[in-house]
Amino acid sequence: MRLSDEDKRMRDGGDGDAVAAAMDLLIRYGDALEAEYLVDTRNVAGTMTQPSPAKAALVAEGGWAHAYAVMNLDCDRDIEIPAMRVPTCQLQHGFAADAEGLTAYPADSIRLQEDAESYFTERGVRVLGTCTPYQVGNIPVRDEHCAWMESSAVVYANSVLGARTNCEGAASTGAASLTGRIPYWGNHVPENRYATHLVRADVDIDGFREWGMFGYYVGETVQEARPAVTGRLAPPSDADLKHFGAATATAGGVELYHLPGVTPESPTLDAAFGGRARPEPIRYGTAERATVYDALNAQGESTDVDFVLLGCPHASLAQVSEIAGMLEGARLADGTQLWVMLPRALAETSLRAGWTRTITRAGGRVLTDSCPAMSRAAPPGTRVFATDSAKQAHYLPAILGIEAWFGTTRECVDAALTGRWRGTLA
Repeated sequence: MRLSDEDKRMRDGGDGDAVAAAMDLLIRYGDALEAEYLVDTRNVAGTMTQPSPAKAALVAEGGWAHAYAVMNLDCDRDIEIPAMRVPTCQLQHGFAADAEGLTAYPADSIRLQEDAESYFTERGVRVLGTCTPYQVGNIPVRDEHCAWMESSAVVYANSVLGARTNCEGAASTGAASLTGRIPYWGNHVPENRYATHLVRADVDIDGFREWGMFGYYVGETVQEARPAVTGRLAPPSDADLKHFGAATATAGGVELYHLPGVTPESPTLDAAFGGRARPEPIRYGTAERATVYDALNAQGESTDVDFVLLGCPHASLAQVSEIAGMLEGARLADGTQLWVMLPRALAETSLRAGWTRTITRAGGRVLTDSCPAMSRAAPPGTRVFATDSAKQAHYLPAILGIEAWFGTTRECVDAALTGRWRGTLA
């Protein structure tokens, strides 16, 4: 790679050992990617506070500086970690104190995470604790170069906000935080952002479930390519776009989709393809819709539901309000639990609006910072869960060995109130 004088200065220790280690990692990373150079970034979304057995062992061995050096900088030397050079946020991590005792998730992990938050906030990290940083203030502008982790966050940043980021890892984001640099490749390069496939919906895509199912089909069909989507699409809400993108990234590896009129760089379908000839459209019709629905419900056999999970990706205030409205004056079935996951920064608003009170009066819980898939834990004895998230229906059965039902938010709330799954594909 071509290195600027500032890159060389950081590499050679001008800003200390940690920055030098970070720059060394980025140079190796960029060379492996065949990137031409590093580009400036002032927006990093990564992970350093998430507890794990490996991280706990590193902390016990040499403290948080040692853990960061090994896991976020690929460095085994004893170095001090300075303040982050550029704005950096922590994405979702493990369960917080509000979930303590609800699962077998270790209390020691909660305490370790709290200790990590103290260490890293002193170094300038904003602990947002969510997979949806754009819902709580981290909203990059169009064409801004970012270094983000978390597949559903990355696809939203690229496709809805028009920012530029690849799906980074703990090491590359850790290094970017200390240097403000990231390799210029992939989604950072304008010519790499044009659509490669065209997917057309021949059925109505209207509402949260339908956008999720359509996204799941698109991701499974194009894998890591860049689809443009068109057809019978109702105007999507923010929640629809969040759900659609998460599903494309789950079933495939989509980091950027083009929805003409929504994706900032694609005011038209022609713009999505950069004026190039469009490929033949891939059709999403009645048969494909039914196949997706069956695939997302293939892990469900028993209709006795003991756990309902809403808020993946983390719920917006509009979603929490909707759920609370469905639960007004109701009570969950005996033996069935309902969790609504949302960012901690939005939990206070939910509390003040009375939505949390409504949900908890019904027997549900409003939880923050994580999710069962991220923390690998659910209520004790869970055998069958229901969700309106294609992402959770895809991952959680494999992670926890439980059955899954996927449907609308209303069907999921009904399952929480009755203890039975009665969802259908209308």
